[in-house]
Amino acid sequence: MTWIRIAAANQLQDDEVVAVLVQNMKLALYRIDGGYYATDNVCTHQFALLSDGYLEDGRIECPLHQARFDIRSGKALCAPATADLRTFAVKIEGADILADIG
Repeated sequence: MTWIRIAAANQLQDDEVVAVLVQNMKLALYRIDGGYYATDNVCTHQFALLSDGYLEDGRIECPLHQARFDIRSGKALCAPATADLRTFAVKIEGADILADIG
């Protein structure tokens, strides 16, 4: 596994998503019910940043065409998206959030 620091744990509140750029990869970092999750930040349907979308009940909605994804699994939940998002394992070490981007 390749664990990389992507943010400070105190950067996010519950039900918040932020954009993170790590080694030229655009990630979306989420905090839900105290847990942290990371996915690709670009919608699989058409280029739009999911971090600009609407986060609710563990799902992110694309701001462009309203495709929705489960942030825990990356599964595409409705059209127009048909391809799932890539997800990344996340862990907390001290005050840092690390993601396995390998």
